[in-house]
Formats: sequence, C-alpha cells, structure tokens
Amino acid sequence: VQLVESGGGLVRPGESLRVSCAASGFSFSTTTMSWYRQIPGKWRERIATIHSNGVLIHYVDSVKGRFTISRDNTKNTMFLQMTELKPEDTAVYYCNTGEATAQNTWGQGTQVNVSS
Repeated sequence: VQLVESGGGLVRPGESLRVSCAASGFSFSTTTMSWYRQIPGKWRERIATIHSNGVLIHYVDSVKGRFTISRDNTKNTMFLQMTELKPEDTAVYYCNTGEATAQNTWGQGTQVNVSS
C-alpha cells in the first residue's frame, strides 16, 4: 500500500485549495476512501469519506458545505477541494481507506496552512 498526498500550501482565510491523493498497492476502485487531518498534539480526524462508487459521501460538520471529496477510479486518485478556508483548517491532511487506524500504512501527508 502506498499513499501519496500532495497539493498543500499556504493560503489566506477565505481562499481555496485542492489536495490530491495518489494510491497504489491495493484495489482502489473497490475501496471506500477518506480524508483525514491532524493538528499537532491531536489524533487524526476523519473529515470526509467517499464510497467506491463515488456516490455515497459523508462529511464531518466542521467542513460540510465547504469541502468536496471526489475520486477518479481510472487513475487511482482522490481529491479534496477546500473552499472558504479558515485558520482552524490548518493541519496535515492525509488520505487512507474508509476507517483507517494507526495500524494502517499512512503517507507523509500534505501540510495546509491558513493564515493572513
């Protein structure tokens, strides 16, 4: 299993950013996937989940209406479009399977900083 996150950066509050996840080593197209984020000192929080069919989607309340998860099963890639970013969205963003734990393999994540 290999997961490579990319696309993070520094943005101002209210701006948008899209992060990507390139997956390999497992059957991506049949696997429910999620985006997670981690703030220093806290455990990773699952913020968005997308079923393998791309139709069933769930968001936590803190990002609902601002973030959009999507996937391209032909390219084993998943995306998180983030709009109306807030300073509290500052975190390292990770992708993984639907309900990953510490025992799962994790990528290096991509850092998103929201600051004026």
